[in-house]
Amino acid sequence: MTRRYAIVGLGHRAGMYVNALRGDWSHAGELVAFCDTNASRMASYGADVPAYQDFGQMLDAARPDVVIVTSPDRTHHVYAVSALERGCAVIVEKPLATTAEGCRAIAKAAGDVTITFNYRYSPRNSAVKRLVAEGAIGEVTSVHFEWLLDTMHGADYFRRWHRDKANSGGLLVHKSGHHFDLVNWWLAAAPQTVYAEGDLRFYGHANAPGPRPPRSRDSGLIGADRFSIDLAADPRLDTLYLQAEHEDGYHRDQDVFAPGVNIEDNMAVLVRYDSRALLTYSLHAHAPWEGYRVALNGTLGRIELDVVEREWADPDSAAKLGKGARRLTEGRVRGERLVLQRHWEPAEEIEIPTGSGGHGGGDRLLLDDLFGTPAPDPLGRRADYTDGIRAAGIGIAANTSIETGLPVRV
Repeated sequence: MTRRYAIVGLGHRAGMYVNALRGDWSHAGELVAFCDTNASRMASYGADVPAYQDFGQMLDAARPDVVIVTSPDRTHHVYAVSALERGCAVIVEKPLATTAEGCRAIAKAAGDVTITFNYRYSPRNSAVKRLVAEGAIGEVTSVHFEWLLDTMHGADYFRRWHRDKANSGGLLVHKSGHHFDLVNWWLAAAPQTVYAEGDLRFYGHANAPGPRPPRSRDSGLIGADRFSIDLAADPRLDTLYLQAEHEDGYHRDQDVFAPGVNIEDNMAVLVRYDSRALLTYSLHAHAPWEGYRVALNGTLGRIELDVVEREWADPDSAAKLGKGARRLTEGRVRGERLVLQRHWEPAEEIEIPTGSGGHGGGDRLLLDDLFGTPAPDPLGRRADYTDGIRAAGIGIAANTSIETGLPVRV
């Protein structure tokens, strides 16, 4: 049976779902409505789908079976709850919510909610889950997780609406929610207590490298350094944002060193789980390379996963946000390596199935799970609202801990 789909929030991320339902997964159903406060942004996705600027009106007129939420983070729970109250199923981009109140509202509404934690579907992360579930290292006692955002990708969060914690919950909610969910899923455990520290050390007005005139299009300084981008140079960004900003005044290319940045760029988190496992986690948003390192220690051994997603941030490619960036193999090599070592045994490298497409192949597998024929999934990759609350809850608790200097019970 085909279903009627509506999408609220027609920014860049919505494109994955629009393309899927118009392409390889068109058999799943029909796109019956777009909803966004910016009419120009909706129009960039074509005029073949009815467009609405009022969410309630869209629900009444389009009568969708499923609402896909890809709007700014602070609105996720608002749209999700409204859709659930109308009897719709909901697919929500992470995070499920940015506040404890938002999490409570979702829990009260409950219903058919799927959180798109695409990193669960990445073959390398699924391989870790499989090893843990099979008992390869016994009972997991601790996890160390280090995530590095480079000066191309990391800087981009400080140009956009994410730079204001009221919109995004900061990187510990917006970005780290993926990572916290991975650990929750790997351990099949619930977080109990969180302690965190964080600071803004690289981006923001106070950290500007020397005297810095305001970066604006009128000043002629956009594109004048490694931390500014030229939206007009990218056809997609030009259409989605530059040609749409006259409606709402949203600038996609804000200066990373301008006033208004109130999120952290260096964060450290300690989490205790109900399984007694401990997580030590760090996120660094101005690294020279991008990727992550994970180590899981257990009663029978250790699993290590090292991933290099980009070897270095090419200054000449900064404006491309990674598209067409040069990749060199001198020094650090792009790739992934998964190693299992049991006590009193030599290390064994575990082969990782090859994935293709976004997020290490995770996006395509996720879309097939959402829109394809359901298949048995012994790894339990599909995430519901409880998973969304647990992942967001760690980030929300971490923000509270940074503010108060105290541990926080999730």
